[in-house]
Amino acid sequence: MAMETYASRSPDQIHTDVLAKSRQACYKARDAFYACLEKESTKKRTEIGSVGLLYPLECKGSRMEFEKNCRASWVKHFDRLYCKNKRVQRLLDDKDSKRGPLSLPQPYTFKPTNS
Repeated sequence: MAMETYASRSPDQIHTDVLAKSRQACYKARDAFYACLEKESTKKRTEIGSVGLLYPLECKGSRMEFEKNCRASWVKHFDRLYCKNKRVQRLLDDKDSKRGPLSLPQPYTFKPTNS
């Protein structure tokens, strides 16, 4: 039903931001922003993006391009994906004793008592 009401609002309107050229521009801006984040990863993060993403001031221009070329819901989605991937990578790269083969507890064997 939600799709029907969405379609009936403007049946003749073409949403140009989902066409191939617009999507490619969005992906290009997204990749440029995240490349800037990786390049400037040592800088202090002062700017706030969506879903709690922090980024350095040097990436503000590429962030504005990213937000201009993509739908807000896409920006939010890509930011969530980036944060999730970074969190997983941080867990995998953890230098603690958590790395390496798992050591499972050995099963306890009961010895019968001679009574």
